[in-house]
Amino acid sequence: MEEILVSLVVVCACVAIGVLGVVSYWAWWKPKMLEMQLRRQGLQGNKYRLLTGNIKDEQEALKKAWSRPMELAHKIVPRMVRWAGTSPRVNIWDPDMLREVMLNKSGHFLKQKVNPLVRLLAHGIASLEGEAWAQRRKLINPAFHTKKLKGMVPAFQTSCTDLVKRWKKLMSAEGSCELDVWSELQNLTADVISRTAFGSSFEEGKKIFELQKEQGVLVIEAARSLYVPGFRYISLSVCNDDLMKFTMV
Repeated sequence: MEEILVSLVVVCACVAIGVLGVVSYWAWWKPKMLEMQLRRQGLQGNKYRLLTGNIKDEQEALKKAWSRPMELAHKIVPRMVRWAGTSPRVNIWDPDMLREVMLNKSGHFLKQKVNPLVRLLAHGIASLEGEAWAQRRKLINPAFHTKKLKGMVPAFQTSCTDLVKRWKKLMSAEGSCELDVWSELQNLTADVISRTAFGSSFEEGKKIFELQKEQGVLVIEAARSLYVPGFRYISLSVCNDDLMKFTMV
């Protein structure tokens, strides 16, 4: 009996040590090694923090940025490293590097893994890999050829002219008015897409763009949520019904 207990204790101790080793490697050793390798390559950024990374700092910075108007600045570093939990994220602004990543002929640059809930809402080219991405890209490439874009100029002009006319009508006798430029530019973009892709105006397809905007909000909420397999079938969250609605569509 004592031998069985001793064996059980030894097995449990070995399992505990193994689990501790795996967790330590995942949560500390691997991120720190990646951080050292990135710094050797000249990539600067925030230091890694256990488990949380820089998520808390980014949330505080975002809250502070949204609380007041931001001054225009051109002091932008060419590249920077930040941490999303235990995974490093490299932000690049250098055009040559961006071109290399976007072409991705070697297949070395893979898209980051997203919350499975996001896949229920977004099935576009941005989420595809490999052959599926190549086929979808081949289909949409002709729409962005120079000759094709030149043919869209009249539609662009019509949308911009309508926008300027609407703004002029809103101006007061003093020749000024207050505008929410963000929403106006969103509507302008939607109007241009409607005219060039579907041959209709924004007002005619307004419902579709409103649904897409709602879908975008749900994608952001899903990306920030903790995914538990099967949890989406339990109606506990406010957006669960919306998620299921878009999934059915």
